[in-house]
Amino acid sequence: MPRPRRGISEREQAPEYRYTVKDMPAGERPRERLLEQGPAALSNAELLAIILRTGIPGQPVTEMASKLLSHFRRLDDIRKASTKELCDGVPGLGPAKVAQVKAALELGRRLQVEAAPDRSYAISSPENVAELLRLDLEHEDQECLKVVLLDNKHRVVDRPTVYRGNVSGAVVRMAELFRDAARQNCPSLVLAHNHPSGDPTPSPEDLRLTAQAIEAGKQLDIKVLDHIIIGRGSFKSLRRDGLGLRWPD
Repeated sequence: MPRPRRGISEREQAPEYRYTVKDMPAGERPRERLLEQGPAALSNAELLAIILRTGIPGQPVTEMASKLLSHFRRLDDIRKASTKELCDGVPGLGPAKVAQVKAALELGRRLQVEAAPDRSYAISSPENVAELLRLDLEHEDQECLKVVLLDNKHRVVDRPTVYRGNVSGAVVRMAELFRDAARQNCPSLVLAHNHPSGDPTPSPEDLRLTAQAIEAGKQLDIKVLDHIIIGRGSFKSLRRDGLGLRWPD
């Protein structure tokens, strides 16, 4: 049996052992199961294992994927986490693997946005507005105020973002709020913004902003039809909920 070279330990000479998906029994390999049964048959951990591809000594790739989900709980939390947070949270997870995971999750998010309702469809209810903007606003880390511009048949003309930050009447200028509507000659619009906390309950600042917008719209002959607040998995319509605001007829 050959002896190790002088000055180099056996550990240093031994090749690194990496437990990959290929090392698993054929019936347990996520990639093969995906090809045979379709991606819907796999758990989130199994899908992540395919993306990660390899584990580290003593930790199979499926275990690494499970630890990633256990530490961050939700896929969107993984998407939002920084590279340092991800690397510190799961042993064996380096920048290269983080890049793979973030790229896959971002593609999934973009696919959802592409599948959202077309901008040209007609708005007839608060649900329509929430459906249109949910993917844009639900997972924003800060408040984001959008204006849904409508034509005379309530079809969506555009949905520009007019403000990011602390959305309130004290900081949002009415000129900015109505600028695009005036430029595109839109007779009505719907305000919409998110609450990063996930709770869509309107704040006093939300009510003040809405009241100011309604009054400003009257001066410009542009109707503010509603103000939608989007939380995590739910939304509030200020008009439908009634809140003492004087909406235009």
